[in-house]
Amino acid sequence: MFSFLKREKNNQEVVENVIGELKKIYKSKLLPLEEHYQFHDFHSPKLEDPDFDAKPMILLVGQYSTGKTTFIRYLLERDFPGIRIGPEPTTDRFIAVMHDDKEGVIPGNALVVDPKKQFRPLSKYGNAFLNRFQCSSVNSPVLQAISIVDTPGILSGEKQRIDRGYDFTGVLEWFAERVDRIILLFDAHKLDISDEFRRSIEALKGHDDKIRIILNKADMVDHQQLMRVYGALMWSLGKVLQTPEVARVYIGSFWDQPLRFDANRRLFEDEEQDLFRDLQSLPRNAALRKLNDLIKRARLAKVHAFIISELRKDMPSVFGKDSKKKDLIKNLGQVYDRIQREHSISPGDFPDIKKMQEVLQHQDFTKFHSLKPHLLDIVDNMLAKDIAKLIEMIPQEEMTMVSEPMVKETLYSSPSFQRSLEMIATAQLKARHRIQEIIEKLKNCALAKFEKCKKWCL
Repeated sequence: MFSFLKREKNNQEVVENVIGELKKIYKSKLLPLEEHYQFHDFHSPKLEDPDFDAKPMILLVGQYSTGKTTFIRYLLERDFPGIRIGPEPTTDRFIAVMHDDKEGVIPGNALVVDPKKQFRPLSKYGNAFLNRFQCSSVNSPVLQAISIVDTPGILSGEKQRIDRGYDFTGVLEWFAERVDRIILLFDAHKLDISDEFRRSIEALKGHDDKIRIILNKADMVDHQQLMRVYGALMWSLGKVLQTPEVARVYIGSFWDQPLRFDANRRLFEDEEQDLFRDLQSLPRNAALRKLNDLIKRARLAKVHAFIISELRKDMPSVFGKDSKKKDLIKNLGQVYDRIQREHSISPGDFPDIKKMQEVLQHQDFTKFHSLKPHLLDIVDNMLAKDIAKLIEMIPQEEMTMVSEPMVKETLYSSPSFQRSLEMIATAQLKARHRIQEIIEKLKNCALAKFEKCKKWCL
């Protein structure tokens, strides 16, 4: 299904690429603003070097038995350590499938202390989560270019929210912020979106550009039922995805078994190629995606600085601090409006007001700092000049990244094409046998007529 270009050894003295420049810019210009206004306590942990160096990641999300783990096996064309597939809820943990020459399983507690991996901030979710988190190391050429994260199947009922023992949607939010692509899988026979699945999709809010949707197991219904299923899925998604644009849905059957209803074979093959082409672009666009995420983070950090300094300015110096704190949290929307008017900030740049109110309940407002314009000026200069220079470097960076191993589909080696070849070969064999039978009958008929004519002449 995939072909790969071999990795070339880069020169030790080659100039720093975009990723290296991003590290420098973040640590010298954006990180001081984040630390001064306690950005990491409210929104996202500090970025470390593994966050910048990590390969593009794909996050698979869906209800149980929608084919998430099977989809990974279809991409890798092999099993991976810790794989469990079945009609019941089998995957009960987050599994990061990554490349390594030595295959095996790394438990979550050991994974979060590895300085070379980007998972260290996940330790805040506690042992209940770490016991359900692992890394499966696989020596697969596909994983030289990307990493894949398999998630537990989302259940229905209170057991999804209570019995897991950790903040499931919080973990999804952490991964959604860092992955390059989020794939939502739906089963053609299970289109209902439960309340738990709805909350999980809402946790991905703000990352709509990363989301792709797959209607899996579409070969289990005929073409008329498939049309109705597709319409029902779009109707259900319209109530959950609060966007005016139509979500891109890929239709197919992503496993290595023959199609049950092959009337839509051409459609499935075209959809499969479109999806693989999208995944193929991830390694090439990795630097651009990291640059885009850093810009989003810088804009949020600026707005956060305005909010914290505004709350600090409104606090009394001596008496009535607790009552004023409660009043400010309750009327946080008015603070947002005031900042929006004074600094001409778009409403979409502000953090979610409910989450902000929850975090502010546990903060000491007297430790907040007043506004320091020079820190904001440094970030503004970074966005106006440094980021612009990096954007100019990205086309050259992509040219050098052509030598990196990347996902690439080949039509003639895909399982669907192989199935078509098998069917054609079978049809040719049957036709050859039929032709031989006809020839034998013609020979026998001709001999019979010849014998008859011979007798008549004599």
